[in-house]
Amino acid sequence: MTEKILILDFGSQYTQLIARAVREANVYCEIAPFNKPIEFVPELKGVILSGSPFSVNDENAPKVNIQAISKQRPVLGICYGAQLTAKSYGGRVEKSEKREFGRAILTVKKEDVMWKGVPVHSQVWMSHGDTILETPPDFELLGTTDSIPVAAFRKNGSGTNIIYGLQFHPEVYHSEFGKKIISNFLVGVCGCKQDWTPKHFIEDTINGLKKQIGKRKVIMALSGGVDSTVAATLIHRAIGENLFGIFVDNGVLRKNEFQQVLDTYSQIGLNVKGVDAKEHFYTRLAGKVNPEEKRKIIGKTFIEIFDEESRKLEGIELLGQGTIYPDVIESVSVHGPSVTIKSHHNVGGLPDKMKMELVEPLRYLFKDEVRKVGLELGIPTTMIARHPFPGPGLAIRILGEVTEEKVRMLQEADSIYVEGLKSFGLYDKVWQAGAILLPVRSVGVMGDERTYEFTVALRAVTSVDGMTADWAHLPYEFLAHISSEIINRVRGINRVVYDISSKPPATIEWE
Repeated sequence: MTEKILILDFGSQYTQLIARAVREANVYCEIAPFNKPIEFVPELKGVILSGSPFSVNDENAPKVNIQAISKQRPVLGICYGAQLTAKSYGGRVEKSEKREFGRAILTVKKEDVMWKGVPVHSQVWMSHGDTILETPPDFELLGTTDSIPVAAFRKNGSGTNIIYGLQFHPEVYHSEFGKKIISNFLVGVCGCKQDWTPKHFIEDTINGLKKQIGKRKVIMALSGGVDSTVAATLIHRAIGENLFGIFVDNGVLRKNEFQQVLDTYSQIGLNVKGVDAKEHFYTRLAGKVNPEEKRKIIGKTFIEIFDEESRKLEGIELLGQGTIYPDVIESVSVHGPSVTIKSHHNVGGLPDKMKMELVEPLRYLFKDEVRKVGLELGIPTTMIARHPFPGPGLAIRILGEVTEEKVRMLQEADSIYVEGLKSFGLYDKVWQAGAILLPVRSVGVMGDERTYEFTVALRAVTSVDGMTADWAHLPYEFLAHISSEIINRVRGINRVVYDISSKPPATIEWE
């Protein structure tokens, strides 16, 4: 039985960071909307209340019955969660004279298990528009900052009804001892054993898959990416040759990727069939320039091919997918399902069309956890350490119409760029990198001839999970080298530029 922490989401941009901090402490946790009823199962060890874009004084502010929850499990309120706790018990929460955002120095006012290993003065991160001016009766002040009177508090008492509140955000990087404070709550207050590890996850998941699947057969679409590969390996460990993988070459993969991925699957021992459908995709994409239309064509065509291949197999009842936790959280958002930014972010079509029961062994893991599990499973590092790659592949890195010749140019340029990153020791220092072929031609000079050829943009970003990203500050010497290599070696390209846009406001991909 895996012990867990429940995080109630009030819509904060930082909620997933709280979950990641808990997971990093080797404690399993789940995120649920604040209005979902709580099941107080034996393995539930504590509840964390997240931040929120709302003010607790708003008429429509989200609320939960903290008194009832605290009678069952220890509670930690963070930012809005702390303000809601204070107000619920009779404290005073008012609009701040000025919005408090950024670094502050926390001063510990009273010894407590939450401060174990935390100095009297440390940097924390504030992000709130309301301030707790007075703690409720029977609550103790634990910490302050120069600008706010109540930065941390607890409810008097022991046993049940343990409540802590933090006005700052311990889950963010800028809070120097934030992870330690969260760990103190998990271990010192909730009594968690910190035994949730990749090895533990693999054992539990394989046993669970055996029970779910039994002797039935599973089909799975593989992409060569980390998520689908790790998910397939877990399913394979549970049911062996009863897993049937399909890997489709849609014509917009990276250079030599189709064969390289099939070779890796063979090395891992997966039962995978490769389907060369390049020409089929090129025909469908001819003349299409709208990004969303290109994505939908690729998605629809893939589903048709996958469905066709699945019909060649008998007795398939289950569909395996590499769904990960951010996808699950998105679908049960506090504000309802989020607006679709890009259709390829969703696994749209397959389950509904094929009417199969889903097998999703990674649905409670974050991306970095998937990589750790993959390494523990013995999947080659070259596969696990690969940068994220969009489902529609190079089709959304070719702005405008996709043609076989444009794919050839971009594959060559992208290969030179990525291999260059590896040889210069830069590949593992960026989260994602790739080349984009622009629908722009410019005049150039090569030898004694004038040219009129395409432009390639290089993109490299640093990030943790892709939700936000900063452009990578690659060395000028490296960029100059790659520019020269691409222009000299790729026929049809005579200009290279570097993208220095961050997300937000820009997205990582151009389409």
